[in-house]
Amino acid sequence: MKIVKAIVSLAIAIALIYFLDKPLGPAPALGPFLSPFTGFSQNGEDASGSDTELVLKLDSLQSEVIIRFDDTGVPHIFARNDFDLFYAQGYITARDRLWQMDLQIRAASGRLSEILGKVTLEMDLQSRRLGMGYGAEANLKMAMSEPQSRTALLGYTAGVNAYISQLAPKDYPIEFKLLGYKPEPWKPINTMYMLEQMTLTLAGRSNEIGMTELLQKYGKQVIDQVFPDYPLLQESPIIPAGTKWDFKPVTIPEKLSSIDTLDSGPHLTRNKRLSSKHYEKVEGIGSNNWAVSAEKSITGYPILANDPHLELTLPSIWYQVQLHTPEMNVYGVSLPGIPSVIIGFNQNVAWGVTNVDADVYDLYKIKFKDSSRKQYWHENQWKNTRIRKEVVYVKGEKSPVTEEVVYTHHGPVTETDNTSKQPDLAIRWIGHEPGNSFMTFYQLNRAKNYDDYRSALTRYVGPAQNFVFADNSKNIAITVNGKMPVKYKEQGKFVLDGTDHRNDWLAWIPAEQNPYVKNPERGFVSSANQSSTDTTYPYYINWAFAPSERAIRINERLQAMTKANADSLRTLQNDNFSVLARTILPKLLEVLSTTALSPSEKAAKIILANWNYQNAPNSVAASIFEEWIPALRNAIWSDEFGSELPSRDRTLYLLLKQPEEKWFDNITTPHEETMPDIVYGSFKATLDSLKARHGTMSPTWQWSKVKGTEIRHLSRSLKSFNAPAITTGGGSSIVNAITKRNGPSWRMVVELGPTPRAYGIYPGGQSGNPGSPYYLNMLGKWEKGELNELFFLNAPDQQNPRLTSRITLQKK
Repeated sequence: MKIVKAIVSLAIAIALIYFLDKPLGPAPALGPFLSPFTGFSQNGEDASGSDTELVLKLDSLQSEVIIRFDDTGVPHIFARNDFDLFYAQGYITARDRLWQMDLQIRAASGRLSEILGKVTLEMDLQSRRLGMGYGAEANLKMAMSEPQSRTALLGYTAGVNAYISQLAPKDYPIEFKLLGYKPEPWKPINTMYMLEQMTLTLAGRSNEIGMTELLQKYGKQVIDQVFPDYPLLQESPIIPAGTKWDFKPVTIPEKLSSIDTLDSGPHLTRNKRLSSKHYEKVEGIGSNNWAVSAEKSITGYPILANDPHLELTLPSIWYQVQLHTPEMNVYGVSLPGIPSVIIGFNQNVAWGVTNVDADVYDLYKIKFKDSSRKQYWHENQWKNTRIRKEVVYVKGEKSPVTEEVVYTHHGPVTETDNTSKQPDLAIRWIGHEPGNSFMTFYQLNRAKNYDDYRSALTRYVGPAQNFVFADNSKNIAITVNGKMPVKYKEQGKFVLDGTDHRNDWLAWIPAEQNPYVKNPERGFVSSANQSSTDTTYPYYINWAFAPSERAIRINERLQAMTKANADSLRTLQNDNFSVLARTILPKLLEVLSTTALSPSEKAAKIILANWNYQNAPNSVAASIFEEWIPALRNAIWSDEFGSELPSRDRTLYLLLKQPEEKWFDNITTPHEETMPDIVYGSFKATLDSLKARHGTMSPTWQWSKVKGTEIRHLSRSLKSFNAPAITTGGGSSIVNAITKRNGPSWRMVVELGPTPRAYGIYPGGQSGNPGSPYYLNMLGKWEKGELNELFFLNAPDQQNPRLTSRITLQKK
């Protein structure tokens, strides 16, 4: 019996050794992961190690660099030249965010399948088809041709690689161990991939395929009525209405009729759902920024605020840093993988950004000569295509997946309209346009005044951003900025005929003619992704922007603000008032008052009637309203327009100004519905839905619980690395724009003056290591709407109790 037990035990041991040393599908081998010498247990980080002074000798440095850390884990880097500065930034960012940098580059370049297997193959192929590599290569060539950006890229790359090269397997971030792979050397092109990814995320576009389908179904007259090019009910544009345009526009192309455009080239399939993935703007991916004048400020200097709304992740999209050389001293947030500060301030100026949503992503219907796709018709002649061979390596597969992407002068041909099995829609987007946007931030980091700000913006390509600005000369300004094509009105609202050269991007809006305003009479500038201008601006930027409610609320409060300080602007960033509810709820309640309601429906109506329009965390009324409005919008429009719903402004206009319109009738039912039918039906459906998900009306219906804001780890699957449940108010149409997964990814307020004072925070921490005390250390204050004072050092040996540790980098 003992021999049998011994044999069984030995067999089990051998089996365990075998299986623990083999990867199981996309998961790593468990043996190395569980190893006490190299596995996950090595990733703990003890807070007691923060009070240290280290000297590191590294290759490639030119001079000594001193890095001071404060009590929030923020590095303050002091270098004597640009190369060493960006070397240190790359080194220390990699120390805190290496896996995040690796993952984002793989996502942008289409290389996730190398570590995750077939599950991400389609995502990788989509990145390749979009021409992410093509755009990154074009931008790298431009960046490496200028000495400042070349130095920054080479220095940053050397710093990242200096950190990677000293890592032993036990030191790898835990995600590398979980996925069973190791870090690879950083390359300058990786920074370009980061910029490409941000451009793709924020570049404006419409769902051209969906809109074209509706155009073919209903005709231009109906589309103009239901999908207007400017809000019908209310708007508060970024550049104040009535601003005079003091320039002579360049020639604007003659507008082509949408019907003529389609008739002059191959038709899209009529009355047939098109195969391209539906594109819909995600409200909540936006931002707020503003600056108040010295006259409105209690300090006698301007105050600037910015809170970009992006996906809330762990680690954060942003990384705080201070960068100091003899020529520059700047503090703010960077994007891991990109040298310099993207949003921030120095001794003289402050700046911030929000997304413009300019339409710089167009689809062109291509006419190929034959199935080989080697030639296409354009300008009355056959032109040659180019082929880019894309090779995707897939974990667990013996052979890579190879795809040949066809390029026209428009861009890659990647989408289809169901008229054939082959793709025949080419993509023209700003991510393919060669440029050196890095220089905008390089110059802003060093800017001293308004003229420097305006000069820096001329280098920016995309994605178009609203750059808000303030300086110590008491100027405030905002510029709708980016490289934007000169288009005829609605060019890109529908699929374009790629055979007609008149649909091409033929020229660019001159940088100095981009919309901007300096020191307006009202004493403030602001943006919240709404329309850039009123209808008098001569150039077409886009036909659809973010709804106006956030902008209206911001401008109302700034208009009334006097003797403002940093806390005044912090309070505004956390404003939970619903302009949307103020606009439409009285009308909806009036309609409900004519309908027989059940006891529970009457109770819900009373709660709404007594609501103060605040999307507070504990508000039940906010939950009912926020669930009702999208249900109402869907009930009105989806029977005719499917998932391509008209805008919220158009919906409000219909309810308030056109109560008898035919659109209230549901064409899928035998009887004719009216506005009261749709209002009540959607109200009842909303209450039924809330009850099904959260039980009978009770505190479980509070807005923070219904909204259920989550801050997830970038892996999406490692739930133990997610943030704990948080309690927040806000909403997509609220200044405090926190939704389930999006929100203020960085809040910053800067008081300009002889000695700038700044405050900021993001939900998480500096470190990407879940075992670090700096992984979640800022989440609690962010959840409460508080800000940290940003510790702005002027010298490396400056003393302050908030300073905790020091690293000195020296040339080996």
